[in-house]
Amino acid sequence: MIIGPKYKICKRLGSNVFEKCQTKAFANSAQRVSDKTGRRNSSDFKRQLLEKQKLRLIYSLTEKQFSSYVFRALESGQNPSQVLFATLESRLDSFAYRTGLAQTRRAARQLAAHGHFTVNGVRVTVPSFALSVGDVVAVREGSRGSSLFESRRELLKEHKTPSWVTYNPDTHSATFTAPPAWGEQDSVADFGAVFEYYTR
Repeated sequence: MIIGPKYKICKRLGSNVFEKCQTKAFANSAQRVSDKTGRRNSSDFKRQLLEKQKLRLIYSLTEKQFSSYVFRALESGQNPSQVLFATLESRLDSFAYRTGLAQTRRAARQLAAHGHFTVNGVRVTVPSFALSVGDVVAVREGSRGSSLFESRRELLKEHKTPSWVTYNPDTHSATFTAPPAWGEQDSVADFGAVFEYYTR
């Protein structure tokens, strides 16, 4: 998926879109730009569009993928924010990121696409693979000695996983123990504005 200049996108959508923007230097730069331009009134449509783009890029989704998740959540008859969040976090790449096996979501997506993970013992090469409660995601045996994962071993000891992830360092695997809990993690975008965009 072609994204474009990341720093420019971060200045428009916020630093949480890309990990490379989450530095003190970028924050200072963004603040200087904000001080020069001042606050500008923006329309509801612009606000909704920016929140939609922010959430879509955080999870590295195409417009088609993301909109299908949104409409599925709206048609679920349940809390759409909870359903959308659970859908996004149940993806294999998101789960790998939450376990700490990958430093960033994009790294997790690449690792999944290259077949470094198994789900219930079966190699999976689809980052969007939807996990179910009880599924076990593990680093493929042939990849465990790779520097990609060896370099994360010590960091994993300090990594804090959400309630729906149980990591086992002995087997280099993690179990999807419960549906992702909406509100447990810091909100990365205004989900309400996203739904407003698609139902306007």
